[in-house]
Formats: sequence, structure tokens, C-alpha cells
Amino acid sequence: MLLETGMAFVRARPLSCLNPFLWMMQGKCVLKEKLAQATQIDMALLPYNAAVLDLLKAEKLAGRQIILATATHHSLAQKIADHLDLFHGVLASDDKTNLSAHKKRDLLVQLYGEEGYDYLGNSSDDLIVWESARHAYIVEPEYGVEKRANKLQKTALTISTPRAPLKDWLKALRLHQWMKNLLIFVPLLAAHKIGDFSLLFKAVIAFVLFGICASSVYLLNDLLDLADDRHHKTKKNRPFAAGRLSLKSGIMVFPTLLILAFGGALFLMPLEFVGALFAYYILTLAYSLSLKRIMAVDVIALALLYTIRIIAGATALALTLTFWMLAFSMFMFLSLAMVKRYAELREAHKKGHKEKTRGRGYYPDDLEMISSLGAAAGYLSIMVLALYIHDNVTVELYKHPQIIWMACPLLLFWITRVWVLTHRGQMHDDPVVFAIKDRTSLVVGALFCLVFWIAA
Repeated sequence: MLLETGMAFVRARPLSCLNPFLWMMQGKCVLKEKLAQATQIDMALLPYNAAVLDLLKAEKLAGRQIILATATHHSLAQKIADHLDLFHGVLASDDKTNLSAHKKRDLLVQLYGEEGYDYLGNSSDDLIVWESARHAYIVEPEYGVEKRANKLQKTALTISTPRAPLKDWLKALRLHQWMKNLLIFVPLLAAHKIGDFSLLFKAVIAFVLFGICASSVYLLNDLLDLADDRHHKTKKNRPFAAGRLSLKSGIMVFPTLLILAFGGALFLMPLEFVGALFAYYILTLAYSLSLKRIMAVDVIALALLYTIRIIAGATALALTLTFWMLAFSMFMFLSLAMVKRYAELREAHKKGHKEKTRGRGYYPDDLEMISSLGAAAGYLSIMVLALYIHDNVTVELYKHPQIIWMACPLLLFWITRVWVLTHRGQMHDDPVVFAIKDRTSLVVGALFCLVFWIAA
């Protein structure tokens, strides 16, 4: 709960993110009190352990007294107890006492006597509490805790849910989203230098570094968006929101990945690439903290994030960016960003909601306007492609530039199909993920590349 409230505080008040460090200097109990007062956590959506709840319900029915003894701040603990309706009392931290480890043990012994209670716990701080307990109930133990607890020879029950941490981490890192970083190769393809292996090797390094940075951002975004994700029909199953990965592990991993990405960029890539990577990170952070909640700004920011990937590819390889490439990218990805918003709003509209969508700057009744703007942006990108065909540089690059015209009907078909499917409610939350899995989209993409290859 300390980490829950900490992330909620940063999410709500990013400009005051240093305050928790100042409060920590006054003591952990002060930090917990300040965070509890400054945040609102929906206790009904926390990831409770179903096996533990079943155990407590059974013991309560058997007539046992159940006490919530926790280092969590008392105001939060009381709300949890009120929501679960399982406890006969609450013992928790306040502004003077952080009720953990020996302080919790001493209070329990004072109230119930030595070995006068059974205790459920999971951390190294609970070991000393188990020493004075009659029985130890070990729940989802931290690394090494179960072995140390068993040495006390008081273990009555161990609750450990089978987990697939590798699968959860792969999902949290969103490695499938690295497909977006293939845009880094676009300048290399546009310059017809894909056969230059030294440039291709550089592009691969840039792709990996950008992917590591993006995964760091995804982790941070999930940590900051816990409340919104738990209200979403599919995002509630993300590893952090669902409680399958601990917030502590996420808070440790995301800065590690960030350091790795920027450290590698500084040593291996031009400074211009580092600048593009920094711009991507800052814009993504601003998007996560604020921009995603501002109408129109959010979709423009998403389009910019895609375009920055192309800019990063050009800076990594010291290639020249063209007006046509940037204009096509902005309009195309603005259209896809609108698809993403439409898909989200359609669900709210379908449920009959009228209020502003949680975490966004739109109302369900904005659907028609979003579809009009999104489709228009998609068709404008095709107009840019058509104009590109008659550019002098294009004539020099391609032997048969007129063949590129065949790419226009392909894109017209794809954009139209994407928007019709979105209107029907058959679109994935992320249109890029949809395109990767959709057979028709893959065929259109292959034909699109074939047209440019023949033209060259």
C-alpha cells in the first residue's frame, strides 16, 4: 500500500514528486501518513489473494477472531477492512509508529500473549512476528522467506499461487510493441541502402536500444496507471494491475532499463540519436502523466511518438529526412491514434455511458467526430504519398516512379477497412497489434513493399 499510494501521488501530482523523499527524511510513518492523506485508492479494485480470503472466511465462520495487523497506514487499513468485512479489529501504523517487524510482534504479544496468536505474512519483516506466534501461515513469500520461516518449525500452511513470472514480465515489457520500432529502418529503406551492412548493423543496435527504452516507459506507465487500468475491461489483467508482479520489482526494473538504453546510446550511437531517444522518453513521460488526458493533444502526441522513431533512425544512420516522409508519418499515425481512441470510446458508448471517459479527454458522444477526423487524416497521408511520386528526388531514386501509384489504392483499401472494422467494434485496443495479427493487413503490407521494390 505504501508503493500504491506513492505511485498514485506521483500520478496525481507529478510536479511534487520530490515531496515523498522529504517526508521520508522525517520517518517512514510520516511518509505513510502524508501519502495516505494525499491519495485516493479504490479498495474494491485492489488485487486481493482469493485463497487468503477463502481461508479468512472459513476461520471466521469457525468462530475465530480475525485481526488485520499491518504496517499500512491505519486510514487505508480501515478502508480495506470495511470493504472486506472479515476482520474483528485493525492494528496499523499511524503518524508516530510504523507497525512492522518487532513493533508489530511486541504489540501482538502484549495483546494476545506469547504464542497466543497465529500470523499470516510474506516478508522478512514477518519472521520476527512468527517467532512469537503459535503457527506461521506463509502467503506468497518473498525470496528466501519460506526457507527461513520453516526453520522456526511453526509453519501451519503455505499459500503459494502457481505463477509464470517470465510470461508476466514479457507481457509487462510488451516486447510485441517493439514492432513499432521497425520504423527506425524506414530511412534506410527510403534511401535504398538496406544492402549496406554497416548501416544495417547500426540500425539494429538503434532498434534494440529504442526497444529497451520503450519497455522502461511501458513499465513506468503501468505503475502510474494502476487505478485507470483496474477500471478497464482488458487492462485490468496487466501484470502489475492484477498483482501478478510486485510494484517493488517494477520500480526497480524500469530505471535499470532506462540506464541501459541511454548508456548504450551514449557509447554506441551519435549524439543526435541520443537526443531523439531523450525526446521520445520525455514526450512519453509527459503523455503518461498528463497529455493523454487532454483532448486532441493526446492523439497528436501519439503521432509524434511514431514520427520520432523515424527521426531516430535517420539520426542513427546520418541519413537525410525528407518532408514527404515526415508528413506521411504524421498523418498516417494520427489516423491510427484516432482509431485507438475510437475503439476505447465505443465500449463506453455501448454501455450507455455519457460522462467523460476515465483517464481521457473525450465523451462517448464524440465518436462521430473522431471517426471523421481519423479517416480524413488517413486519406491525407495517401495524398502526401501521391504528391511524393512527382518529386524530383523520387524520380532520381526510382527507375519506374509511376509504379508507386499502385501503393495508393492499397493504402486506400487498408485505411478504409481499418475504419470500417473499428466502427463495427472489431478493432483491437491497439491498431498496430491488430495489423501484426491481421492476415489481410500483412498481405497489404507485403504488396506495398513489393510495389516500391518493383519501382526501384
